[in-house]
Amino acid sequence: MARLKAVPFPNRWMRQLLARLQITMAKHYNVLFLCTGNSARSILAEAILNQKGRPHFTAFSAGSHPTGTVRPEALRQLEAAHLPTTGLRSKSWDEFAKTDAPRLDFVFTVCDNAANEVCPVWPGQPMTAHWGIPDPAVVRGTQEQIEKAFRDAFFLLDRRISLFLSLPLSTLDRFSLKKEVDNIGRQ
Repeated sequence: MARLKAVPFPNRWMRQLLARLQITMAKHYNVLFLCTGNSARSILAEAILNQKGRPHFTAFSAGSHPTGTVRPEALRQLEAAHLPTTGLRSKSWDEFAKTDAPRLDFVFTVCDNAANEVCPVWPGQPMTAHWGIPDPAVVRGTQEQIEKAFRDAFFLLDRRISLFLSLPLSTLDRFSLKKEVDNIGRQ
């Protein structure tokens, strides 16, 4: 009877295969961006993360007191950045506090009002952080000044989301991860 030769595990081929499997089997994260009106900043963040974070992240946005409409300046900024705007809508955070809502891994407030309000209890106890952004919707002035305010908000959110996406989420313990997402909000 022939004996099988023992192969050292993991060999180079096996390590490469395991690395590919880890990439394809990475955890999926749901992220909720909150603001008071859910008409500008949180909408921008939702669109940015849904584009940059595919396929491992799904972003949502909501407001404590939604306006019911997305600001046209926010939609124009997203279109200028070649990001999809289909399906974006102003909605209440109550949609995400229900038992049948998507399980949330992270909840980020992007305006000061939402950070100071009493938030619903989120099922699953997601990690929370405050990433305050100046409100472009309150800017008054010329069309160029208003567009600049929306562009500035977009780029600040884009930078923070890029930093968030660069975090080694699977290797950080909860305390270290909380520290990192809080630090992103100060950048």
